Amino acid sequence: MGTTGAGKTTVGKLLAARLHWTFLDADDFHPPANIEKMQHGIPLTDADRWPWLEKIHTELLRLSQSGTSAVLACSALKQSYRDRLSATLDMRIVYLRGSYDVMRHHIESRHGHFAGEAILGGQFADLEEPQNALVLDVSHPPEQLGTEIIANLHLCEAPPLGD
Repeated sequence: MGTTGAGKTTVGKLLAARLHWTFLDADDFHPPANIEKMQHGIPLTDADRWPWLEKIHTELLRLSQSGTSAVLACSALKQSYRDRLSATLDMRIVYLRGSYDVMRHHIESRHGHFAGEAILGGQFADLEEPQNALVLDVSHPPEQLGTEIIANLHLCEAPPLGD
């Protein structure tokens, strides 16, 4: 979890590949109206977010019931959002934390993402830092963050496919 520009997708994909888990990007669950708002720099409201969070939770629950572990990249800015996402699930929270300037720099260096700097201020305003999470500094390289997550959460890295 973290604001836009934290590297959630980059770190999440890397982590899922190393663990051989399913990767889910919460951005893929947004309805077109949410995407359009963000493209125009309009912050999402709780009313915009609740159906989106429900859709994500439903998919997480489906995966869990099928015995499939997953890595979810999601802003999950408020505790109530994290509570909804994790309801009835065994979920660990990793908070990718960085300053506004670091996140802005990350946003400026990425291409093709609908969420730009215009929503960053609103996300920092909405952010409720988690109390029970692994907190990592986004200024570290994604590979290092993946290694820290695996070590700190006592996860078992899968051997390369084919071994």
